[in-house]
Amino acid sequence: MIREISPEGSDRSDLADSSSRGPDVPDPHAVPIKPAVSVLMIRDGATGLEVFVQHRVSTMDFAAGVVVFPGGRVDPIDEQTAASIAVPDPQSHQAAWKDSTIAEVADGWRILLATAVREVEEETGAVLDPAGLKPWANWVTPAGRPKRFDTYFYALSAGDLESAHHQTTEAHSSEWMSVAQILTAEAEERLKLMRPTLVLLRELDTFDTVAEVVGSERSIDPVRPEFPGKHG
Repeated sequence: MIREISPEGSDRSDLADSSSRGPDVPDPHAVPIKPAVSVLMIRDGATGLEVFVQHRVSTMDFAAGVVVFPGGRVDPIDEQTAASIAVPDPQSHQAAWKDSTIAEVADGWRILLATAVREVEEETGAVLDPAGLKPWANWVTPAGRPKRFDTYFYALSAGDLESAHHQTTEAHSSEWMSVAQILTAEAEERLKLMRPTLVLLRELDTFDTVAEVVGSERSIDPVRPEFPGKHG
């Protein structure tokens, strides 16, 4: 079942209900929703869990100036390379996304894994094993935004990916940060996070080790946030 929630702290200035839109204002629901993948690369640190994050440049037309996980949208090349993706438990990936839109696509879960591998290598230089990707969450950008994504999040034990480094022009820097440090900086308004990133980091903060994260039972309900004041 798809969950609908009202994200806290949302900017409501551009969230007018369709009934109040003028004739020249485009329908926010008409914006195409593109599939995308994001990877929570985590490792055990001296003070708790650490995650690899990117600080996006302020000139981006989407998620400008915020802290994000490596990832990006699904590209046509991923559909071509998906067939080569091998994991020991394909059924678990199919089951994880059974209520998500990608379940409607033939071998959609393989395409997601292909995207994750490609994007992580492009943005961090690290070559990951798709077998280590654990399905974690599915969030859809709410209606009303100029760009919308159906984003599939994976958690990955990245303790052995020491090669991960900054190499994307979409961010001015990339680094390993403790989950607690990021959450503190966000609370003090020194860092900006999108709602899904904040929620997922808060979830990670409930775990003490990477082993606990990758060994946890995970049931994924797609999240399609509705802005306050939106009905139906």
